[in-house]
Amino acid sequence: MQLRGQYNGSLPNGDRGRRKSRFALFKRPKANGVKPSTVHIACTPQAAKAISNKDQHSISYTLSRAQTVVVEYTHDSNTDMFQIGRSTESPIDFVVTDTVPGSQSNSDTQSVQSTISRFACRIICERNPPFTARIYAAGFDSSKNIFLGEKAAKWKTSDGQMDGLTTNGVLVMHPRNGFTEDSKPGIWREISVCGNVFSLRETRSAQQRGKMVEVETNQLQDGSLIDLCGATLLWRTAEGLSHTPTVKHLEALRQEINAARPQCPVGFNTLAFPSMKRKDVVDEKQPWVYLNCGHVHGYHNWGNKEERDGKDRECPMCRSVGPYVPLWLGCEAGFYVDAGPPTHAFSPCGHVCSEKTTAYWSQIPLPHGTHTFHAACPFCAHQLAGEQGYIRLIFQGPLD
Repeated sequence: MQLRGQYNGSLPNGDRGRRKSRFALFKRPKANGVKPSTVHIACTPQAAKAISNKDQHSISYTLSRAQTVVVEYTHDSNTDMFQIGRSTESPIDFVVTDTVPGSQSNSDTQSVQSTISRFACRIICERNPPFTARIYAAGFDSSKNIFLGEKAAKWKTSDGQMDGLTTNGVLVMHPRNGFTEDSKPGIWREISVCGNVFSLRETRSAQQRGKMVEVETNQLQDGSLIDLCGATLLWRTAEGLSHTPTVKHLEALRQEINAARPQCPVGFNTLAFPSMKRKDVVDEKQPWVYLNCGHVHGYHNWGNKEERDGKDRECPMCRSVGPYVPLWLGCEAGFYVDAGPPTHAFSPCGHVCSEKTTAYWSQIPLPHGTHTFHAACPFCAHQLAGEQGYIRLIFQGPLD
């Protein structure tokens, strides 16, 4: 099973250790899952600290200065636990950083105060078939604790257990019809610390929880999106990935499009998509597109100062005026809903993939900030623009 983030195949500064653009989850040599056991009600935070010893996982719910409820967790030999968050401490298996749309380096992300929790969430996977994976808000820290302070939204459930939400929340969206060319966006929900499902709060960190959605579960499925308020992850199952185009297939599609020798209708020079490895450097043969009409050209400049300054330009083929950008192939195969040819591009970033893939992602409202949603390119996280958010590419074939 894999989790993927929005960096078109690799992080700007390269994938390193627990900080990667994609993570694979494998069965651990030894089970490390936990499940709730004893509940203690302590009268003071000091007493609560005494109860939660360093060798045992526990969740502390501070109700007031006078009362804390501590839920101890015991070892579960049937499950594996994987933790995700911003912290680089050892309990975090996968370190995630804020996604800055279109950023080419992590230096862009350092100046922004991160909204991703240090211990954001945990995924518990069954060790036996069908290897069901479930997601829970919050992760255990180095002391094997999760603390929900006085201000966190928390409550007692009907069966006498405790539950709560983290500050910025963990949101999940399961697509309808799986992750296929027939996929349709689902509804965003919030997942609690105990894995219950709720409708969204009014704003990301509001004190009041949403309504419980009893007919839905925290079970991840192929194509589920996990939003950690600053980064969105795509969950792919092993079976789902077996139907997804491989990087080899994408490379074959790139070579096929280049073999057709598309030409610039102005300079009559042959265009070619650069190799997947050179996906950040504009090549002299690089195809460019006028985003309002989809006509593909080589880079040309009519010498007009305004055009050089990156303002909208007029397409020489049809006279429509709009942005003029280089085209890039979408390299992260896990984002494709089918293996179709690269005929469409997202607007305004110019990432190219299949028609059904652009159509699917353009319909998905991704969380942005604390209370807005907008569609974005899965390869670079740029907010989509224009009527549809993508355009069909019109190539000119060789004249000979």
